[in-house]
Amino acid sequence: MIKPKKLKRGDTVAIVSLSSGIAGDKEFRHRYEQGKKRLEEVFKLKTVTMPNALKGSEYLSKHPEARAKDFMDALKDKNIKGIICNIGGDDTIRLLPYIDFDVIKNNPKVFIGYSDTTINHFMMYKAGVTSYYGPSVMCEFAENYELHDYTKKYVDEVLFRNLENITIKSSPKWTSEFLEWSNEEYDSKKRKMSKEEHGYEVLQGKGTFEGELLGGCIDVFPMLIGTEIWPSKDAWENKVLFLETCEDEVPPDYLKYYLRNLVAQGIIDKINGIIIGKPQNEKYYEEYKEVYKNVIGGEANRSKLPILYNVNIGHTAPMCIFPLGQKIKVDLNKKEIIFLEKPMRD
Repeated sequence: MIKPKKLKRGDTVAIVSLSSGIAGDKEFRHRYEQGKKRLEEVFKLKTVTMPNALKGSEYLSKHPEARAKDFMDALKDKNIKGIICNIGGDDTIRLLPYIDFDVIKNNPKVFIGYSDTTINHFMMYKAGVTSYYGPSVMCEFAENYELHDYTKKYVDEVLFRNLENITIKSSPKWTSEFLEWSNEEYDSKKRKMSKEEHGYEVLQGKGTFEGELLGGCIDVFPMLIGTEIWPSKDAWENKVLFLETCEDEVPPDYLKYYLRNLVAQGIIDKINGIIIGKPQNEKYYEEYKEVYKNVIGGEANRSKLPILYNVNIGHTAPMCIFPLGQKIKVDLNKKEIIFLEKPMRD
């Protein structure tokens, strides 16, 4: 995998809307402005908002080619060192006909986002470029009141300092409280934090496992499977699969169906282990655990395949960052995730 160069204070990053266009909608514009301001003031980045990113939900819904153009143009612009997504959504897959994989390969840059942005991450993976599953402008960077220290720590360690042996541990606190985004007064109100009662949980397996990291929001997978950016069965050999679920709080039965599909494809037989994100608001927390154990350990007959559960990635706050396509190690005894290579080029 090709690694992009790490970010430096003063670098220019592009803000894009590759899925939902709500950043440009009047009632949510203040949220976008807060996230942009944090990038500039907390991380000392210069920002450029791509031409179509703020044209609003209606326009961007009708023009996936405009979203894709922003993506391609940001990659080709030599002055832009990174690309940060405004938010996820539900139709990034519509950009696929307009993507030039050579442009991605020949212009490796920091690319970060999550949720429906899983689609873009698999585009990057097909092009052979590492991308970073993590915060978005309107969610994490625009966090109510202030940026979470945990999120800030991993943004700094991964994207800027490019440290060796970065270790991801469970956050001592978390929140999924929703404060209505259209109410600007909530921008300065801190969300209620809950004490982490579980930490990382080992659902099955022992010891340590390692491999290249690949995965994303499992709710998005049905749109990916069968397309040119979905990896072949052999491409999953010795991978660490990571999965998380979105704010729609997918019912346990649907999670079961998604997992059965991965089993039927032969992917579960290929991988070295699984990392699972904290469920949104911890709804279905215990039910999801049973689904994973029943489908992976029971139906797929892989009861020894290691599964680490309740990791701070994806649709929860705070969150860490995962470098896709890079080798990591998971220590089930210490309940740690360790990056086995520097996430970027210096």
